[in-house]
Formats: sequence, structure tokens, C-alpha cells
Amino acid sequence: MSATPRPLVIKTTSGTERPEATNQAFTVAAAAVAAGADVSLWLTGESAWFALPGRAADLVLEHATPLAELLELVLEGGRVTVCTQCAARRGIGPQDVLPGVRIAGAVVFVEESLAERAQALVY
Repeated sequence: MSATPRPLVIKTTSGTERPEATNQAFTVAAAAVAAGADVSLWLTGESAWFALPGRAADLVLEHATPLAELLELVLEGGRVTVCTQCAARRGIGPQDVLPGVRIAGAVVFVEESLAERAQALVY
């Protein structure tokens, strides 16, 4: 058995309306990056807003690491993607997102989720 962590694909669909679920997805992604895993965090639905500069600060959750810090960790060691349709519905384009964030669709999500040894989690 390989000592290399499996690729981890995390999708979060929530925004500030579900702060605990949203923060949990970002926390797990950051922890997996710290553990050396190949991490891909997908921001869908209301989470798409967190790809914009300053928007992660909108989510405040007592006793939790600030979302902006978690996002920075994931961007440094993993991938962050905004769903194409979710971005389009919100008027978010490639020029609007933080450096390192990409916009991609379902085909890319499926490819990542079905990669050998990959584990997918949805929050």
C-alpha cells in the first residue's frame, strides 16, 4: 500500500447561510493539503462567492479558523475551482476571481472524482 495520501476532491455548495458546513469543507481541504494530499476544492452554489477577493471574510464562525486563512492554505498547496454554471449565474468571470482560482465544469469535476484512488466529499 502506498504511503502517498489519496487525491481528495471536496465540493461545497453552501455559503454564509450554512457557516458550519462551509467552514468544515474548507477546514478538511486545508488539513488534507497540510497532510500532503492532492486536494481539489470545488466552490459551487453560494460558495462560488468565496472565490472573489475579500469575500471569504464574509463568513464568520466562532471557534473556527477564518475562512480566508483556510482558502489561502488550499490555494498554496491545492486547487480551487468555481463551477462554470455557478459562476455564470452570479456574473463571475475569470477576471473576477482570486489568483490561482479556476472556473471549470462538470466534466473536470467528474474526471477528478473518478481518478485512480480519488476520494470525493460533498458538503
